[in-house]
Amino acid sequence: MAAPKLVPRLRENPLNLASDLDLSTQVLSRVLDLSAQIKRTPLRYAHALAGRYLSLLFEKPSLRTRLTFELAIKQLGGDAVNFAGPIGEREPVKDVARNLDRWTNGIVARVFSHSTIEELARWSNVPVVNALSDRFHPCQALADVQTLKERFGKLDGVKLAFVGDGNNVAHSLMLTAGRLGVHVAVATPEAYRPDPAIVAEAAGLGRITETCDPAEAVAGAHAVYTDVWASMGQESETEARARAFAPYQVNEELFAKARPDAVFMHCLPARRAEEVTDAVIECERSIVFDQAENRLHTQKALLLTLLE
Repeated sequence: MAAPKLVPRLRENPLNLASDLDLSTQVLSRVLDLSAQIKRTPLRYAHALAGRYLSLLFEKPSLRTRLTFELAIKQLGGDAVNFAGPIGEREPVKDVARNLDRWTNGIVARVFSHSTIEELARWSNVPVVNALSDRFHPCQALADVQTLKERFGKLDGVKLAFVGDGNNVAHSLMLTAGRLGVHVAVATPEAYRPDPAIVAEAAGLGRITETCDPAEAVAGAHAVYTDVWASMGQESETEARARAFAPYQVNEELFAKARPDAVFMHCLPARRAEEVTDAVIECERSIVFDQAENRLHTQKALLLTLLE
C-alpha cells in the first residue's frame, strides 16, 4: 500500500504588512485616521491590546523602530519579547515563524533580506510586519504621510521630492504616498535608480516622477526628503557612493529650489555633512523629529488594525 501523501499545514492567511501594498488604499486611510485619533487621545486606547504580545526580531541595530514598536504595544496594554541576531541561521525561517505564532500574537521583523519577511509571512499564522527590509520600509512611509498630512492639512496635491539613493524608503514612499495623492518625485544617480518594476507599479497607482536631476525633483516641492547614502550592509560601497551622491546633498542651495514653505524630511539616523548639511536638518522647517514621533502613533494604529 502506498504511503499517504504528506500535505503541509496551511496558514490562515492573516493580514500582514510585508510590503506597502498589503494594505489597501482604504485600509491605509483608516490606519492614518486612527493614528491621528490615538495621537490626540492616547489614554482612550491604553488597554486596547491588553493580553496581546509581540515578537520583535531584529537582525539590524535599531533605535526608532525597536523602541517605538515596544512602546506602542506596551502603551496599548500589551507587551513584547525581543530577539536580536540573524534569523534563519540556527533553524529555518519557516520553523522560526511556526514557533513564534504559537507564543505571540504578531511578529515584527527588521531584516537584511526581504525574502526573510516573505518567508515569515508565508509560514506564520499571526500577522507579520516588515519593520525594514532591503526592499521596503512601509512603517516609515506610514509615519511620513501622517507627518505630511499634519503639516499641510492634506495629502492630495502635495509634492514630495526624494533625493539620493533609490532604496527601500524611496520604494515605500512611492507605493504609499503615491496612492494617497502625493506627487512623489525621486532623483537618484543613474546607477542607483529605484527598482524599475516598483516604479512602474507605483506609477500605475499615483503620480510618480523619476529623474537623475535633483533640482528638477525639488522644484516646487512641499517636502524634500533624503536618506543615508550607504545603508547597513553597504559599508564596502561607502567611498564609491560618496562620490556618486555628492551632487545630491540636500544643502541650502538645493533646499531653496523647493517652495518657500517646504519642509525637510529624513528617516534618521542622518550623516550630517554627507546627505544633508547641518544647517538644513537643524532649520525651523526640518520635521525629522515629527516623523520620528509619528512612528509611535502610526504603529499603534497599525497594530490595532492587525491584531484586534
